[in-house]
Amino acid sequence: MVTARGDHVDFVRAVRLSGPLALTFGDEPVDLVIRGGRIVDAAPTGMLASRGVVLEGEGRRVVAGLWDHHVHTVQWALNADRVPLGEVHSAAEAARVMGDADALADGRRVGAGMRDALWPDAPSLALLDERTGDRPTYLINADVHSVWLNSAAFRREGFTPTADGMLREEDAFEISRRLNAADDLTADDAVRRAADRAAARGVTGIVDFDMAWNAEAWLRRAEAGFAAHRVEFAFYAADLPRAIEQGLRTGDELRGTAGLVHVGPLKLITDGSLGTRTAACSHAYDDDPANFGVLTIEPDRLRDLLTEATASGIEVAVHAIGDRAVASALDAFTYTQARGTIEHAQLVRHADLARFARLGVVASVQPEHAVDDRDMVGSLWQHQQALSHPLASLLEAGIPVRFGSDAPVAPLDPWLTIAAAVHRTGDDREPWQPGERVGVESALRASSRHGETDIEIGGAADLVLCDSDPLSADRVELRRMPVSATLLGGRLTHLQ
Repeated sequence: MVTARGDHVDFVRAVRLSGPLALTFGDEPVDLVIRGGRIVDAAPTGMLASRGVVLEGEGRRVVAGLWDHHVHTVQWALNADRVPLGEVHSAAEAARVMGDADALADGRRVGAGMRDALWPDAPSLALLDERTGDRPTYLINADVHSVWLNSAAFRREGFTPTADGMLREEDAFEISRRLNAADDLTADDAVRRAADRAAARGVTGIVDFDMAWNAEAWLRRAEAGFAAHRVEFAFYAADLPRAIEQGLRTGDELRGTAGLVHVGPLKLITDGSLGTRTAACSHAYDDDPANFGVLTIEPDRLRDLLTEATASGIEVAVHAIGDRAVASALDAFTYTQARGTIEHAQLVRHADLARFARLGVVASVQPEHAVDDRDMVGSLWQHQQALSHPLASLLEAGIPVRFGSDAPVAPLDPWLTIAAAVHRTGDDREPWQPGERVGVESALRASSRHGETDIEIGGAADLVLCDSDPLSADRVELRRMPVSATLLGGRLTHLQ
């Protein structure tokens, strides 16, 4: 019998399957045999002799291991120690909260998760200074594309103060990079603790989009015993020559990580965000008739980067939120025949759905953003003509879809992601754009590795045993889904 987390399971007794294998066995309990980290046999319960370490399923539903395909890992991990601002409803309240907050060990006050686009008042340098004084103070937007600083923070970072105290896009990313530049011990401990929390929610893999060169960091963590989930790590344009020089190819195992860490894509950010009003759109923002957002990588440069990456065996992950940015990304994919994903795709022209599908470009989307952004869409994108936060439309067009959270923008919890996709609401309001809801089995598949992994004979024993049945759970049950056990290659990373 199983004794503790870390055990290598040889036999899972009496679970009910999901996915295509369920067509063979129906909804009756099944036993699974695991050997060498893979599922080697399955049969109705009682037909196979149990062997080795046994995990009792007791009729629970088992689903394929869950992946979050978009995580900013260190920032997500460090956010646990930052002041939460998601429930703050005005600039005045945010300034007061930060003025009352304790400083971190380095003397800075850092808050995260503000949504100033929904506030009735506007941030200003004077307001934040009045409340926070000489202590360097930083408020990171939920979308990470803008940061509100006081004068002390501007002085510390060497930036020229702005009247509203805001830095946006690349300047904001630079501030985030500095705030995330914890020493190795601090960062690795935070990542380990956060990964354990993720395993308790059924996570068996992530795609890491931290704005840093992470090959050495993940090798270091693996050598120190990190084994909570699988990792594919991305890198950015500044490090593309380094990746090519080192011979890194997307999908290759990072040596020394026991098969847990693999090379991911080149990440390219081609526009801004809805909340910061910088996503590149065909029509102006409702509160600013002159603002159509920004393309942060011009089309010719984007094409050149995709060409260079593709020639070196590297896939690409192109951040594109507004419909102009999505169209620019699809143009570059068409020209270069690159492989990879468009990340976010929150505003997509109807005609571009067919291009997405024809090119085989993956839509890597975050369903919880639809729940979080619905009010901003109503106030900032009312006059956009493209599809906002599509899900069902993507699947119906035959586009491969992967789900993620963009943590810390949204919580790294695949059940919140799945519930948002299935129900299109996070509260008691009616579903937003109910025609974009998807079925729970489609949501589970999009939350599996690369959005295409099923439980199958010969497949990796990355499994999640659920205490409630996700196939019949309502919205509240799905969001809270209790996870009985998480297995990574047959090894227990979580046991309730």
